[in-house]
Amino acid sequence: METTISCEPTSLIDAELYDELVTIRRDLHRHPELSWQEKRTAEKVAAFLDRYHIPYRRGVAKTGIVAELPGEEDGPVVALRTDLDALPVLEETGLPFASEVPGVMHACGHDGHTAMLLGAAALLARETQLRYPTRLIFQPGEETGRGAPAMVDAGVLEGVGAIFGGHVDRHFPVGSIVVTEGVVNASSDRFVITISGQGGHAARPHEAVDAVVVGSLMVMAIQTIVSREVNPAHPSVVTIGRFDAGTAANVIAGQAKLEGTIRAQDEPVRRHLMKSIRRIAESVGQLHGAHVEVEFREGSPSLWNRGPATRIARLAAERTVGASCVLEMTSANMGGEDFAHYLEHVPGCYVRFGSTRPGETAFPAHSSRFDFDERVLAVGAAFFHQVALSAMETWASKGEGSEA
Repeated sequence: METTISCEPTSLIDAELYDELVTIRRDLHRHPELSWQEKRTAEKVAAFLDRYHIPYRRGVAKTGIVAELPGEEDGPVVALRTDLDALPVLEETGLPFASEVPGVMHACGHDGHTAMLLGAAALLARETQLRYPTRLIFQPGEETGRGAPAMVDAGVLEGVGAIFGGHVDRHFPVGSIVVTEGVVNASSDRFVITISGQGGHAARPHEAVDAVVVGSLMVMAIQTIVSREVNPAHPSVVTIGRFDAGTAANVIAGQAKLEGTIRAQDEPVRRHLMKSIRRIAESVGQLHGAHVEVEFREGSPSLWNRGPATRIARLAAERTVGASCVLEMTSANMGGEDFAHYLEHVPGCYVRFGSTRPGETAFPAHSSRFDFDERVLAVGAAFFHQVALSAMETWASKGEGSEA
């Protein structure tokens, strides 16, 4: 991206706190933990909160932490959320603080997100007066898509007027904050197609029902859904990422399993994709005499930033990095984000923090070589601090109670 950014990120917070956030981020990166296993990560979060005398609850939705800074009034709560979990990826960054856990890596920046919210916690703790309470949500299990619903079920949105979150983004330069009204993440669902044919000898295919052939036809036919059934103006993706079948070169496979993902930005499109996958899979199976079962595992809905909460986030971003460094997304992001579940219950806004180092190749999230410019930690900490203050200021000036 060629946008020129004038903001010097590390000047947004004091040097001592910035160094502390870098140290925390690197420690978490070195010791990543998968979804629902974030016990050591939670220990580190708790230790930081203890140093700043911020009260918290542990064990929320298994490994989550919820901290609360009191306000002068019992008005609406400002909620700030981060995610804790890593991915089952073998790291190949060569970083001096690379993962020491084989096959597990912070390949999506959650180590940075956690450090950002801890930085905001420190900044908020220094405030002599907070008009309304601020709740810090350290959420497990984001990569499963079930972390946010589990936190909602645990009551973390009680009394919340608005919730804010963010993600490092390699598509934008460090020092920028991306605030977009409308869809910023797609829905994310999985599907599994199980094919039961009839195994047999490779020399006598007429005696068998080849699950590999049936599955291959399904793969090709399913690819026509987006290209021929969905309006091109509505971004959507269907990807089959796994095809398991067969035991030997001279044996016709009687069983096969396909696994894939569905992404859409519009709910009607999301439902149409599911319906079409089932229709095609069952029809291909019937055509070739195979029994087919289709299972959908619904994940996160699409994430929409709407209304006043988005305006609060934009105001906070401008106050943090300056109006010239506040950008907007110009193309669809088809990645999923379970922050969307919070927005089904309360107003809120999800932003992106530019994290690309100038002149360096930006490897994508979930890549074994993913990394980001650590100066973004200062940007995220300063933004979360400012968005809490801006929300309180906005609510107080308008007397809107819990309205965002």
